[in-house]
Amino acid sequence: MSSDRFIVIMAGGRGERFWPQSRIKRPKQLLPIVGEKPLLTQTVERLKGVVPFENVLIITNVEQADAVRDVCPMLPEENVISEPIGRDTAAAVGLATVLVKRKSPNAVFTMLPADHVIHDAESFRAVLDAGFDVAEKEDVIVTVGIKPTYPATGYGYIWHETVGEKAKGCNVYSVREFVEKPNLKTAETYLETGEYYWNGGMFCWRVSVVAGELEKNAPILWRGLQKIESELDSGRSLDSVLEEVYPSLEKISIDYAVMEKAKSVKVAESTFDWDDVGEWPAIERHYEADESGNVVKGLAEMLDAKGNIVLNEEGHVTALVGVDNLIVVQTPDATLICPKDRSQDIKQMVRSLQEKEEYKHLM
Repeated sequence: MSSDRFIVIMAGGRGERFWPQSRIKRPKQLLPIVGEKPLLTQTVERLKGVVPFENVLIITNVEQADAVRDVCPMLPEENVISEPIGRDTAAAVGLATVLVKRKSPNAVFTMLPADHVIHDAESFRAVLDAGFDVAEKEDVIVTVGIKPTYPATGYGYIWHETVGEKAKGCNVYSVREFVEKPNLKTAETYLETGEYYWNGGMFCWRVSVVAGELEKNAPILWRGLQKIESELDSGRSLDSVLEEVYPSLEKISIDYAVMEKAKSVKVAESTFDWDDVGEWPAIERHYEADESGNVVKGLAEMLDAKGNIVLNEEGHVTALVGVDNLIVVQTPDATLICPKDRSQDIKQMVRSLQEKEEYKHLM
């Protein structure tokens, strides 16, 4: 394992579509949505053997920092970095760049989401190794492309060249373009061509490369990041510097700030299973249903009920009679009942509770 390789995990999301289990202080990535361990714990454990754990950083927020440390005891406490306020993914990438540079100016680092479900850890590690290898040898950004299995309209896509190269046994192609979430007809066309990957939000780059892209393509954000770096160089603590400077950083995604403008981008083809489990119906892909198509975590009784998802706390029984295709989630202080085809609207329900200042049911 190279000491000049780092991995930074973005773990500040709120997971609102998984309410009422997902809360501000303990959102989706800190819960065992799929599997027996929190998604973030699974993400970190998959990295064993890729880089030393002391080279794994997590960027989260002040509300979640303690819980993140609780579920990731394998990491040094100081490796959990708290944003005082969310400023979107470009700010998180920029902060990661500053912090990794201070540890190793010539380092290569990978940015990963905290909450993806990947069962084939060995293949995942092999693709990361290939990404590191390319980023170390060339002045390029490397992203990971997920081979699409159906015409998804909820993901961005990566359009790549048809002739590529091999890196550590992994197929690597130059990227033509990053494209936004398509409609169904367009997604079907993408699938037919075989020239598109899903964009899984995983990136690898040398410190100098991503710093150069930020300076060129996001100069307003870059000036704020330079202030953070200079203040840290003066001996101030990270928390105090972020408290002062971070709220003023430009709020923009890394896709808009860098990826859609960068000229030298390559994509490593995934050879592992992948699911971003973005909403409750996604868990059906990971749990065995009963003979009526019901997926249950906890104790439930069904009578003439089909295709439902039921999750409840230990000791609580949920009984469904004559209903189909519902999501029913019970927690000690809140219960959700929602048709599966309305799962996207759970986020709006959370916003409604915020407007009514029902914070105790969101925290």
